[in-house]
Amino acid sequence: MIVTVEIECLIYDAHSLKEKRSVLRRILTRAHNEYNVAVAELDHQDVWQRTGLGFVTISSDKVQAEKEINRVLAMIDSFPEIERTTTNLEWL
Repeated sequence: MIVTVEIECLIYDAHSLKEKRSVLRRILTRAHNEYNVAVAELDHQDVWQRTGLGFVTISSDKVQAEKEINRVLAMIDSFPEIERTTTNLEWL
């Protein structure tokens, strides 16, 4: 089972691309190191306060794959400097 999620987020306190990337680097590194997911910034690379992120996980069990994605989403929600606005979850 393959589960993908695409999210759009707002980073309110970012006033430059450098500040935005600082926040994203912490989130993406933590997701990659602590969870069984692949991660990438998909959209809005040149916009200061907006980003599109993609995560994917593969598992033999649908429930386990969905739990892993939900843990990643909860981790993202725990960062006060970023707000998740839209989430698109897909099973393949």
